[in-house]
Amino acid sequence: MTEPDISALAHDLRIACMRVARRVRFDADNTIAPHLFSVLARLSEEPRTVGELAAIEQVSAPSVSRTVGQACEAGYAVRSPDAHDGRLVRLSLTPEGQEIVRRERAHRDAWMTGRLEEITAHQRQVLREATDLLDRVVGP
Repeated sequence: MTEPDISALAHDLRIACMRVARRVRFDADNTIAPHLFSVLARLSEEPRTVGELAAIEQVSAPSVSRTVGQACEAGYAVRSPDAHDGRLVRLSLTPEGQEIVRRERAHRDAWMTGRLEEITAHQRQVLREATDLLDRVVGP
């Protein structure tokens, strides 16, 4: 593949990935706001600080603080002092928060499953291979 072809592929692939992400985040009739789900999904992995969440999400700490406030007010997350550093506050999911993450993931997966059911088995296999390649391209 020539350099212009690679550049065109890079552009088209980036746009396609952005469109897929946007559709899953906004068009799937999600039950909670995308920014809130993103924070809850990160907390489902392990307890984190606001600073850690901000770094992962690549947004400002004040922005994450507002989202964390929403999560705590809704009963999805709780704040706890860090076991090793009393100055830090760790956020973790409540059982209700864990359930909302489970339910939202299932909802989003069902939305995507519906789209995949509309294409052929061969096209789904191509997407399986493309997914593996995308994981390799973007890394861990």
